[in-house]
Amino acid sequence: MSAAATIQNTSESDFPYPLPPKVHPLPANLLDLSPASSIDALLTNPPHPSQTLSEKNIWFFWHSGYSTLPPHHRRTIHAYHRRFSPSGWTIRVVDCAPGSALNISNFLDVRDPALFPAAFADGALTGSHAIQHTSDLVRWPLLLTYGGVYADAGLIQIGDLDELWNRTVGDESSPYEAVAYDGGEVAHRTLANYFFACRKGSNPFFSRCHQLLLKLWEGKVSTEGLHAHPLLKGVPLMGAGLKLEEDGKVFTAEECGALLTDYIIQGQVMTMVLGLVDEETGWDGPKYARDKVYALEFMVGAQLYNEFTGWNGSRAFELMSLPLPKEGERESADQRAAREIVENCLARSFAFKLATGIILRFYGDTLGSLWRKNPGSDDVPGTYAHWLRHGSIYWSPDELPKPVQFDREFEPFKAGPLLREN
Repeated sequence: MSAAATIQNTSESDFPYPLPPKVHPLPANLLDLSPASSIDALLTNPPHPSQTLSEKNIWFFWHSGYSTLPPHHRRTIHAYHRRFSPSGWTIRVVDCAPGSALNISNFLDVRDPALFPAAFADGALTGSHAIQHTSDLVRWPLLLTYGGVYADAGLIQIGDLDELWNRTVGDESSPYEAVAYDGGEVAHRTLANYFFACRKGSNPFFSRCHQLLLKLWEGKVSTEGLHAHPLLKGVPLMGAGLKLEEDGKVFTAEECGALLTDYIIQGQVMTMVLGLVDEETGWDGPKYARDKVYALEFMVGAQLYNEFTGWNGSRAFELMSLPLPKEGERESADQRAAREIVENCLARSFAFKLATGIILRFYGDTLGSLWRKNPGSDDVPGTYAHWLRHGSIYWSPDELPKPVQFDREFEPFKAGPLLREN
């Protein structure tokens, strides 16, 4: 075990987990430790944001509704409620389930062409990842209408989200207007699309992003081929270095990039907007990225466990499923590796991203896909996975992450109006 002090917290497990260095326990009054059934009742009947008038909204999307969430995702959303509802946050899992009180149509006019493309309104989205792209299309409209945070259900929160909000977009004296994770390519000003935060209203960045996204969707029922849309000309394809072989076909680097870019077209849109200079409307994307976007670092921010496991999902699952050494037992090499993951993620990361979707084609099973295939494996008391879960509720890193510093010198991808083809 580590030399860190061992403490006992009230939880669903009596297992005494070690408190890592640079991590502190949260006061009990900042936690909702109600039974899971009580939290389910609150999450399925939250107040409408028009009733609360608060911008402290945490939005999730699950197409078929809250009741169909896989158990590990439900635990994640419970943790958001336990951690942040005492600080005034309301958690909502919106959906497209017929008759659901949390159907997106109860929050936004899905027939409004300024909010959604026709394929969304008609329920006509197709393709292997239609559900993911449905989720993409609700994020910016929700934030621009009501404000708050959008997070993927697979994003386990570790850092103090309330404090980050209060120091950035929630503080009117702060220069920051948008929060997101860096996409891993600082030179191109890329951002990931699994977490956003902003105030409601006409956020100049997300508003432009959504305008461009809607334009790309015109006349489309899927994102296939959007990587080559003229309005994205000049933006490098995603996935540099990825390799793929399926059914005897070896994909070229360009084909891999096209697949990934079509899948995360929302990310490509953000890269274009931050790489655009339009003197006609006074938009300077590189300057906005530098001065107004609080970009959380990609790897340490939410992917740190993948650095420790070389993006090997089976290895991550194996390590996180291990039991901690019992008193008097010697720590094995694998237990040490698992401990280093948990201690570093709880102390240094702001979140813990569980990847699924198209990434499975490139890397095979991920920790997220294996937790889904093995229900309850993330919630076994005495394991490293449960230690991580415990820490994500009861503890917080001592410091907030510093934002990524985008380079001052940058050659824009495009000059001129956003929706005009060059």
